[in-house]
Amino acid sequence: MAYTVKLDLYEGPLDLLLCLIRKHEINIYDIPIAQITEQYLDHLNLMQALNLDVAGDFFVMAATLIMIKSRMLLPTPPEADEDEQEDPRTDLVQQLLEYEAYRQAAEELREREFAYSNVFWRERVDATSILGEEEFVEVSLFDLMEAFQSILKRLGDRVPQEVFPEEITVVEKINFILDQLEASDRITFFSLFAETTSRLVIIATFLALLELIKLGTIRAVQSKDFGEIYISKSL
Repeated sequence: MAYTVKLDLYEGPLDLLLCLIRKHEINIYDIPIAQITEQYLDHLNLMQALNLDVAGDFFVMAATLIMIKSRMLLPTPPEADEDEQEDPRTDLVQQLLEYEAYRQAAEELREREFAYSNVFWRERVDATSILGEEEFVEVSLFDLMEAFQSILKRLGDRVPQEVFPEEITVVEKINFILDQLEASDRITFFSLFAETTSRLVIIATFLALLELIKLGTIRAVQSKDFGEIYISKSL
């Protein structure tokens, strides 16, 4: 199943780190570097396994995290003053704080621009007619990958019930997703994978989902409290 999804519309390595910090309720000023490095590398390995077109910045950040982890494992010289010890995480924390502030400012400017032009801002999804009164926001690539990883972990505990001798293509799964959205205004992310134990089918379905989101054909939204992810057609 040779299929590449280019990620030019998606976020970069700092977005991935912020996503992990937010999802796992990590204190940005006291990042458990071993934990965050392991989670980051898991995501990077998954992106490569899915044949996603990963930008070089992701590998630079991976090297940075590994270097910080290594520095934190080094013993502290006994003569070093505690106040003078430099935390290897300081530069990374500063980068994350500055980037988060920049991103929030950019989102506010974009919201104003769309408000002035009398157009709905796409990040604040106008899906109340479909999803009720609760406020929903579009999920990032990394939010989807977190959910996808949970599916793969559950698959490891299940015994496949079917054998698929023919190759499953991403195009077939694109049509499958669109057919599901013809039958219903919205579907849940996990419902797309509920009826198969085939790793090949699950991967093809996820790649199809990413491609449709990138094309702007569908959107994936989630409540602000990280609840269920919903898939619907773009309005």
